Amino acid sequence: MNVEKKVQDLLSNLGVKLVDYKGSDLKVHSPINGSLIAELALDTQATLDKKIEDAAKAFKVWRRVPAPKRGELVRIFGNILRDHKEELSQLVTIECGKIIEEGRGEVQEMIDICDFAVGLSRQLYGLTIASERPNHVMHENWHPLGVVGIISAFNFPVAVWAWNACLAFVCGDTAIWKPSEKTPLTALAVQSLFEQACQEFGDVPEGLSSVVLGERTIGEQLVVDPRVALISATGSTRMGAQVGPKVAARFGKSLLELGGNNAIVVSQHADLDVALPSILFGAVGTAGQRCTSSRRVFVHKSIADKLFNTLKKAYSGLSLKIGNPLDGKTLIGPLIDEESFNTMQSSIAAAKDQGGEVFQGQRHPLEDLKGGFYVNPALVRMSNQTQIVCHETFAPILYVMEYESLEEVMDRHNEVPQGLSSTIFTTNLQEAEYFKQFSDCGITNVNIGTSGAEIGGAFGGEKETGGGRESGSDAWKNYMRRQTSTTYYGKDAPALAQGIRFDI
Repeated sequence: MNVEKKVQDLLSNLGVKLVDYKGSDLKVHSPINGSLIAELALDTQATLDKKIEDAAKAFKVWRRVPAPKRGELVRIFGNILRDHKEELSQLVTIECGKIIEEGRGEVQEMIDICDFAVGLSRQLYGLTIASERPNHVMHENWHPLGVVGIISAFNFPVAVWAWNACLAFVCGDTAIWKPSEKTPLTALAVQSLFEQACQEFGDVPEGLSSVVLGERTIGEQLVVDPRVALISATGSTRMGAQVGPKVAARFGKSLLELGGNNAIVVSQHADLDVALPSILFGAVGTAGQRCTSSRRVFVHKSIADKLFNTLKKAYSGLSLKIGNPLDGKTLIGPLIDEESFNTMQSSIAAAKDQGGEVFQGQRHPLEDLKGGFYVNPALVRMSNQTQIVCHETFAPILYVMEYESLEEVMDRHNEVPQGLSSTIFTTNLQEAEYFKQFSDCGITNVNIGTSGAEIGGAFGGEKETGGGRESGSDAWKNYMRRQTSTTYYGKDAPALAQGIRFDI
């Protein structure tokens, strides 16, 4: 398969002139077969500085455009995404390796958030607050924030940008996007489609949206620049631990979406026919490379052997579903690169050393895709939640452990440093409500898996997951500044708050 030619055709159809970005700084490889698909020039300190300057100037113009009018631009963009959904989906699959159905699902998330943002553009509500003083009225107002810097990861190369940018645009902000160095082409394609929307909309300030290509130093420059009001960063906990303090040091705002070590509790009251497909998708979907991937399963001791043997049988048949992610019959594509594969193997070795019974986890050779790192997902039975279990490995490794009581297992569930997504499978209402009450995760589900969120609900988690919230609910407030305003409309001298008298 000539992946490079396929990429060039897709980029051309999406309006990207690759020659405009050609250089020798960054070599882009497809995880499908390891082939070189592009060579790009990276931004410099000077070019990023210019993009930040342009974004700051554009903000002064864009903030004055009425919010429903700003929503019209996002509506146009959503329609353009609909027209190019298949092409962008294929590019996502080629560049990050997720199967084509997941690629389509990711682009659909972009379309969905556009629809959400368009409706939101007429609902940026404040509050009227009762004043303690006569003839006074208090209001809570929300105003555009400024330049938003978006740092995204390889595993969701386009949806995460859309979650942030579409809300930012309707809120009156401008955006600068630093994509992962592993997935820059999808970012260039999305920028091209957005520029097409801007042309159709007309009268859009230059610098409303831009892409910056670079490695760590460019990311650091974006993070520390005081002209960037908000940094929304998605990635590893290690990355977030560096970004958060640097943004705080300049009193900027940060929205962090970091790691997850997501657990499933399978009660003795669970319907295993419901639980099994959700466990499988959560553990092996996207080759275990989602922040919401299922990494731990706690199963009641009365059904532990039954569930583990059922999972083992299911894992035995997964090898037939591993392959080229562009093939509609494939369910498991490649890991992103060799480093990811080596990390997986190190974690499996550590699990063995810590008493784990390991089933599979080896490389899965594919004759026609030798340059890709395909693996048989690993199933590991552990007697205890050891150090390696508490560590997030971005690969398809599922640790299975027994438990006796729900109270006891919740302590083990919560003892990992991450707090993103969690699930219980049970038909017992008391267990379900107890689990929701005491899970320390930002996302807590009953009888559905840990992976696969909708844009209508705020997405994010606690502890080392970063505390950020993107997408639905009131996440739009991240992209605006809150103002409390008091107006006196009386004719006599106004009263002071708290009944203070200050007579002159």
